[in-house]
Amino acid sequence: MENSDCILEGRQVLEIGEIMSILPHRYPFLLIDRVIEIARKKRIVAIKNVTMNEPFFQGHFPGYPIMPGALVVEAIAQTGGVLLMPEVPDRDKKLMVFTGIERAKFRKPVVPGDQLRIEVNVLAWKPRVAKMEGRATVDGKLACEATVMCALVPRVPETRGDAAESDVRSRGVRMPAVLLLVRAGHRVRGCLSGAVRPDRRISEAHGMGVQLGFIVRNR
Repeated sequence: MENSDCILEGRQVLEIGEIMSILPHRYPFLLIDRVIEIARKKRIVAIKNVTMNEPFFQGHFPGYPIMPGALVVEAIAQTGGVLLMPEVPDRDKKLMVFTGIERAKFRKPVVPGDQLRIEVNVLAWKPRVAKMEGRATVDGKLACEATVMCALVPRVPETRGDAAESDVRSRGVRMPAVLLLVRAGHRVRGCLSGAVRPDRRISEAHGMGVQLGFIVRNR
């Protein structure tokens, strides 16, 4: 897959505005602030500045704020998306979604004041699927590592008015699958496919075609 007008051509640094022109994510789910290294289709390094203003710190955990491990993995995937989405000629019509997570490990907690350095290397890249290996470090120490698999899917058109709710239920909105899988304070290995609509309980996931296969171990 080749895009002759790729925004990454000749670039090593991307600021937040350029990141937002590539990724569809917005506050509070845009989890990278700057890109500092790019090798097209091969490697990318991004920065996430973790502050106490992050909304997830309100409940995770009061008095002992820790960035959820699921969101560190999500930041790895978003970093990979910044590298690969510009290579897709019709990226405005596509979304990159999780299809699997392997060998996710959490080595140290990420707390307010930390700067995450997120390094992603592409292991495989085909027209519709990608496999990437990611590492997130703080001050040179490994905080999280994971191998993530993603696929390109059509972007669902926006809906308005009374039709919005029915569209959400039928095909529009999905809970990020990674949030089903990873919980801070545990080591997780596994894979997943599918996603959960907002009108369903997590216990219904299996019957909806969401497949979860994982092992959770205390540290």
